[in-house]
Amino acid sequence: MAAKGNNQETIFIGHLTPSPLGPIWVAISKSGLVAVEINHGLEAFRNQLERMGYGQVKVDQSNTAPVLQEISEYLDGKRQDFTMPIDWSGLTPFQVQVLRATANIPYGQVATYGEIARQLGKPQAARAVGRAEATNPMPLVIPCHRVVGADGSLHGYGAGEGLATKAWLLDLERRS
Repeated sequence: MAAKGNNQETIFIGHLTPSPLGPIWVAISKSGLVAVEINHGLEAFRNQLERMGYGQVKVDQSNTAPVLQEISEYLDGKRQDFTMPIDWSGLTPFQVQVLRATANIPYGQVATYGEIARQLGKPQAARAVGRAEATNPMPLVIPCHRVVGADGSLHGYGAGEGLATKAWLLDLERRS
């Protein structure tokens, strides 16, 4: 069973629009970034946060401005690393392990699902790594777009327009 967020804590959300990927919504708690939603509306984002266990959501552009600024700079090719704190509390321990390893993939580089599984000391867990990547609530910031199949091909991406968004992000990083 997945870990759940704190239903009593107020989560602040804000959006970046326009962006090359469409509207981007972010959610932050007092501990840090909770979620990023690409190219979907407010209602879809609220539903995602509800599924994650967060009940009190407040639109607040001022509280989310620093996170949105970093994302904007990244999308403009002016930022390679994110400095915002991450709130890992709504994730399972395995998801945290996988996503921390993913966060360490350098800008402009890729790793395979199998490489991450081996890095975690679980060489047979490539599919489980793939599942953790597929449920990454913070795409862009936790760069699951940098994770590819063993043959180097693109496999799955749950954010934005799927594989087209993943390819766009990898191309952005190659050009920068």
